[in-house]
Amino acid sequence: MANVIIGGVEQKAHFFVLDLPHSDGCFVRAYPAATAEAWVDGHVHALAFFGRVPLSVLYDNDRCLVSKILPDGTRLRARLFNGFLSHYVLRDRYGRPGKGNDKGNAEGLVGFSRRNFMVPIPRFATWEDFNAHLEAQCRKRQSDVLRGQTEAIGERLARDLAAMSELPAAPFEACDQAAGRVSSQALVRYRTNDYSVPVAYGHRDVWIRGYVDMVVIGCGGDVIARHPRCYGREDAVFDPIHYLPLIERKINALDQAAPLAEWDLPPEFATLRRLMEGKRDGWALCGEA
Repeated sequence: MANVIIGGVEQKAHFFVLDLPHSDGCFVRAYPAATAEAWVDGHVHALAFFGRVPLSVLYDNDRCLVSKILPDGTRLRARLFNGFLSHYVLRDRYGRPGKGNDKGNAEGLVGFSRRNFMVPIPRFATWEDFNAHLEAQCRKRQSDVLRGQTEAIGERLARDLAAMSELPAAPFEACDQAAGRVSSQALVRYRTNDYSVPVAYGHRDVWIRGYVDMVVIGCGGDVIARHPRCYGREDAVFDPIHYLPLIERKINALDQAAPLAEWDLPPEFATLRRLMEGKRDGWALCGEA
């Protein structure tokens, strides 16, 4: 991990790294949390970056990848990771538990990335901007000639890529899948946080797709809500549009309802509201007269 400033907020960045030992070609990507979908999303972006698929990859025994190690050493893969391997027809190999030196190249790449890509503390508007920067640094490094070598990383990388397999026609969808139920407040719980859906779906069963940057909620064959992914705990993420039918019946909710408390409307709406309230007060006075 390393400290980064994203959108003006200092936070921890978790890193996915992929190193090609023969050529020293590398890929680095940052995430706000070390989740299974981040692990797999990192793989998907790494393979797209190289444009090819390695025949096999050496992994550690992270719980995002391995759900259990059996007495005979067999690994039971996590569901999402297993789907990724099947999609890319990639053979997985594993280091010994607690033996980081089994994958020394990857550990070295983590240290290299911290020293060269994270000093001073990176400052970017979004995670997408930060990752675009990291990708550019990985491409730039391909022109380097490392100690003990006579060829640049990029020259050796060309031979690596020639030995790899082609990418499948479409990338793997790196998302966690879950089921949920809409509460009476039109909220769906996912990973300790609540996300709003249109009030018409109250008390309905829904499906949830958790991506690195987004939570998508659907009912039957329809997508009913999309929200930025929240990595806090016990937070609520609202889309005020979901609650407009209630506002039509309870106009005072515009000032009191939690889903509307941080609704950043354009200034024209404040002007329109003042005009409408002025007319309403005028009508009330006429009625009293």
